Amino acid sequence: MDAHLILAVTLFAFAGAMTPGPNNLMLVTSGVNFGFTRTIPHMMGITWGFALLMLVVALGLGAIFREVPALQIAVKILGGAYLLWLAWKIALSRSMGEAKRAGAPMSFLQAAAFQWVNPKGLTMAIAATAAYTDPARYARSVTVMVVVFTLVTLVSVTTWTGFGAALKTWLAQPTRLKWFNRTMGALLVLSLWPMLM
Repeated sequence: MDAHLILAVTLFAFAGAMTPGPNNLMLVTSGVNFGFTRTIPHMMGITWGFALLMLVVALGLGAIFREVPALQIAVKILGGAYLLWLAWKIALSRSMGEAKRAGAPMSFLQAAAFQWVNPKGLTMAIAATAAYTDPARYARSVTVMVVVFTLVTLVSVTTWTGFGAALKTWLAQPTRLKWFNRTMGALLVLSLWPMLM
């Protein structure tokens, strides 16, 4: 992959990773309710889960989805249902203390597993593999793509969690936190819109 292609992959990765989506909305919410440090396993689960997803898509899952569209639809339905459940849980959280008593931030394994039903992540992995891999140097181009996406994902998860943690003091007032959590729950539901289209 030449420098122009690496730049293109990097820009595509930043556009996808930094824009609001299910992962980023959950990270902001976790940063607010649990703080930066307690959200690190969630952040690492997203990073490594998505890297593994990209690798598996590049090794053939994307082709299976193209050949068996019903499988991709089933994954989207499962992912959508899980996102609706998460949105409901987020919207009902009323205070930081309540959030801490009610549970913990998403674990590494939960966040990694979520990447496999995350509609935005699946779409990005398939699109990137189709657009940026070089058949003549496939292994090398896949490696570069996965490394670039992993680094960009680390920047994204750190930024979004940091943003949530920075809001924690301002949202210490219960009414503000209640409306923040309701808004994040609604935005999580709205993030399903592209999947439905």
